[in-house]
Amino acid sequence: MSSTTTTRLSSEGSSKDALQQQIHQVYHQPFLDLVYQAAGVHRQHHDTQKIQLSHLLSIKTGGCREDCSYCPQSAHYNTPVMAERLWDTEQIVREAKLAQKRGATRFCMGAAWSSPPKKGRAYDSLLKSAKEVKKLGLEVCMTLGMLDQKQAMDLGNAGVDYYNHNLDTSPEYYQKIITTRTYEDRLRTLQNVRASGMKVCCGGIIGMGESVEDRIGLLTELCCLDSPPESVPINRYVKVPGTPLAPSESFDIFEMVRMIATTRIFLPQSAIRLSAGRAEMSEEAQSLCMLAGANSLFIGDKLLTTTNPEVEGDFELLDKLGIEPHAPSKEHHKQNPSTNGLPQPI
Repeated sequence: MSSTTTTRLSSEGSSKDALQQQIHQVYHQPFLDLVYQAAGVHRQHHDTQKIQLSHLLSIKTGGCREDCSYCPQSAHYNTPVMAERLWDTEQIVREAKLAQKRGATRFCMGAAWSSPPKKGRAYDSLLKSAKEVKKLGLEVCMTLGMLDQKQAMDLGNAGVDYYNHNLDTSPEYYQKIITTRTYEDRLRTLQNVRASGMKVCCGGIIGMGESVEDRIGLLTELCCLDSPPESVPINRYVKVPGTPLAPSESFDIFEMVRMIATTRIFLPQSAIRLSAGRAEMSEEAQSLCMLAGANSLFIGDKLLTTTNPEVEGDFELLDKLGIEPHAPSKEHHKQNPSTNGLPQPI
């Protein structure tokens, strides 16, 4: 089945059940056939010799009132992560400049909140930070929890290009890992983000004990959003002592590649971001993920609160593969956040 056929079937209004069956069939192909197909789709829509480097900074760590079972920043669990206050704009801009110097063209700011404050000093500081990072010419992303319509509009007007709000997993398995917010809450935030003109960054986590059908269910939900997410982070669950999921069994890395490959086939124009868990992946495993369609890496010593590969090692791997980072766009900060030069979903 070609990516064109898949997209046409989906756009013609096939039911969610039918779409899920399509995804199931593609996912369960022989591994080499799946990767071959995904690599072909990737070549049709992206430059396989280029990759976007991103940096994700925790600007407000720990103390979150949500009970996400995988998250060391939840106040519900006794983990090594200590709660910290919101960083000021000057600190954030310094980190953004350092990330840019290292080659990042995308700067993401994450805060451990159920939802950001709706007014006051902290809220004003968030908007100021977005504006100042935007002035550097970086692509700006934020992930701050749930947003209402006004918050989404304010962030978009401040220059935020993308807002990240992951669905994490299928609706069925979601109920087993989070009880303090619903799947519908997450979907509502994504609707507010889309209505604001910001682009949607939305993906999930695999390796939390979910079934293969849950992974397929997640991808089905992503494909059934009003518009496909322009950015899809695929995270490998990182075990952190103190979280309920820490004792969960490890999973086969080939499943990570399968998930990325299937996502590439069904979301051909989205940026697929190889995210958390890379520190535990070999160079060969990361290379397979890129062959299968991942075209963005997060660089830096940390990814929020968990370890990330050293920047030097990342560049050595990219050099081995003949892949170069995207060059900074001098015009990026002048572009409309609703288009900003990236391929649009079909």
